[in-house]
Amino acid sequence: MNKPELTASLKADIERTVRWALEEDIGSGDITAELIPADKLATATVITREPAVLCGRAWADEVFRQLDPSVQLEWHAEDGDALQADQQLVTLRGPARSLLTGERTALNFLQTLSGTATSAREYAQLVAGSDVKVLDTRKTIPGLRTAQKYAVRCGGCHNHRMGLHDAFLIKENHIAACGGIAQAVATARRNHPGKPVEVEVETLDELQQALAAGADIIMLDEFSEADARQAMALVQQRSKIEISGSVTSATVPKLLGIRPDYVSTGSLTKHLRAIDLSMRIM
Repeated sequence: MNKPELTASLKADIERTVRWALEEDIGSGDITAELIPADKLATATVITREPAVLCGRAWADEVFRQLDPSVQLEWHAEDGDALQADQQLVTLRGPARSLLTGERTALNFLQTLSGTATSAREYAQLVAGSDVKVLDTRKTIPGLRTAQKYAVRCGGCHNHRMGLHDAFLIKENHIAACGGIAQAVATARRNHPGKPVEVEVETLDELQQALAAGADIIMLDEFSEADARQAMALVQQRSKIEISGSVTSATVPKLLGIRPDYVSTGSLTKHLRAIDLSMRIM
């Protein structure tokens, strides 16, 4: 699995989120670490206690860069690598105080992002060999939007829009407030030409309206399997089709036969379970 790029904007976000996380944890100082002599050096290792997909190296690196640049991290796996239980992820060397002060913040990022990547890998494997792409949503942990979307890509799935600024997603309440699908799409084209326009529909009649309005992508929300198949027949490649609503790892295999362009699920980022990691001083 190819590791996604750490863009300049993502690197800036990593610096900000790590700084906030350290401030939150350390406050006025780590009084427990102060029990250890300041000149005491140590070596520590981090292992995973369960199978997982690694994600979060850059966040862990940034924790110790900000905390104590003298700490050295020797990684034994890359973001996106599949890990086995008890596998060693990284060896850390430096002042014992710094290792212990940064431990929890570094592990919090690693376990959360690895949990996201592991969930994404499960979904990516379900659609392997097909043209269907599994997308994430905006249902992310506040403050970790770009981090979790990076983790989704590490797991082999794909990103929907990053936020409210880079693409339109016209949903039920937007349609009601605008006065209809045609009006909403027309205003979107006029306000921001070139931005992708997606419309969420709940019925086949709304699907026809979205097609007539020229939506780039149409999201079928909570469609039955029969209605979804009928929708695909009506669309005839005039628009990309995304299936959403109650999508789980159990339902994805059934959706492959419908052959949508995309399947989206908030489960990738909001139902994740943090991976069980452990750091031990050697």
